[in-house]
Amino acid sequence: MVGSKSFELNRDIDSPNRNIAPVSTEINECEKLVVGGCQLSELAKKYGTPLYVFDEFSLRTACKTYIYSLKKHYPGDSLPLYASKANSSLSLCALIASEGFGLDAVSEGELLTALRGGMKGENIVFHGNNKSFNELKFAYKNNVTIVLDNHHDIELLKKIASDEKPAKLMLRLTPGIECHTHEYIRTGHLDSKFGFDPDEVETVLKELMRYNWANLTGLHAHIGSQIFEVQPHVDLAGVMADILKLAQKIGHPIVDLNIGGGLGIKYVKEDNPPSIEKWIEVISNSVVKACRERNLDLPRLMCEPGRSLVANSGLTIYKIGAKKVVPGIRTYLSVDGGMSDNPRPITYQSLYSACLVDKPLNLKSEKVTIAGKHCESGDVLLKDFFLPPCESGDFLAVFGTGAYNYSMSSNYNRIPRPATVIVSKGGVDLIQKRELPEDLLQLDVLPDRFIPKN
Repeated sequence: MVGSKSFELNRDIDSPNRNIAPVSTEINECEKLVVGGCQLSELAKKYGTPLYVFDEFSLRTACKTYIYSLKKHYPGDSLPLYASKANSSLSLCALIASEGFGLDAVSEGELLTALRGGMKGENIVFHGNNKSFNELKFAYKNNVTIVLDNHHDIELLKKIASDEKPAKLMLRLTPGIECHTHEYIRTGHLDSKFGFDPDEVETVLKELMRYNWANLTGLHAHIGSQIFEVQPHVDLAGVMADILKLAQKIGHPIVDLNIGGGLGIKYVKEDNPPSIEKWIEVISNSVVKACRERNLDLPRLMCEPGRSLVANSGLTIYKIGAKKVVPGIRTYLSVDGGMSDNPRPITYQSLYSACLVDKPLNLKSEKVTIAGKHCESGDVLLKDFFLPPCESGDFLAVFGTGAYNYSMSSNYNRIPRPATVIVSKGGVDLIQKRELPEDLLQLDVLPDRFIPKN
């Protein structure tokens, strides 16, 4: 928890995923919280709350660390891809593309955002377990690599791709590797909706050889999210190398090996994820070893970080409103947001760290529960959390909200989504406008027959 002088704001400046707060976080001479050179309470007053805030320095540092670590530890070619489901916007795509990243997308909306944000189609891969005809057509038209997840993908592509312009493809397999994470975000075990099972991979590889429109150049697997272990990725390298050897033996020109993402981050003090460089080192060494043991040339190594790029680069500012004391049980502090801008606590029972932005060093703490404003008893952001004495109007910063907050946000209770700003060296840019209640009516249609005739 930020709120003690013993808390090290920049404990690991080279690996933002190991810091609760953005790496540029400081406490100024007035003992108020500053990120990217901007005082958070002043941002809240200017742009309103709830407010998503991104630290550009943290985000660029994470990108550079991935690029540097791959060049240092992997002797072959490499390309990190931003898992844009974590947070998709024009500005984030443009910034991450400028750092030399590619991108993975799972819908036409994410594809369109990436392309309009400056990502080249050749550096985008398109995932999904139920891609539509129109989505596949859009990806094919824009030279995006399509990840075959199932037979449905193949049948649709037969109607889209031509022999004159073969579709560039990757094959996703389910490696049967378990990792210790929430069951909803484990994707590498056999009982998963994603990918081809190991016992059908050879049949699919042989089938694809019959199609001139199919240019299979890569293999893909992903074993989960918010992972702190490294051993599952060691095991994954061996499984992938076996399939790589089989695919090349059948005749496919496999040059890309995509081992997915999943590196965890530090949400609370007890979390201890590996650093970005350590994760890359383990993966790189494992792929090199697995390929050498099988006499394979090194493929281009791809990975798909999402959360570990953007989560700790972002935070959310709320304004505290109502207070309710249940004697002997709990004190509730309600904020002006909640499950519509951060659905992870009610969905995954996720934990976060927070502090009052203008009292980050105040040690006089009381135990409170931070409740959202939505009409759900489970709309609680922080349960039994220690904060200094609070007043209505105080601003609260919740850290680690750069991933899966905006992207999973909703208009539940017809509450508009927050604005997003990005801060750097004392400057601030608005990158997503705040929705207004009127915006929520834009797609509504009111038939004439429903309008009372007086």
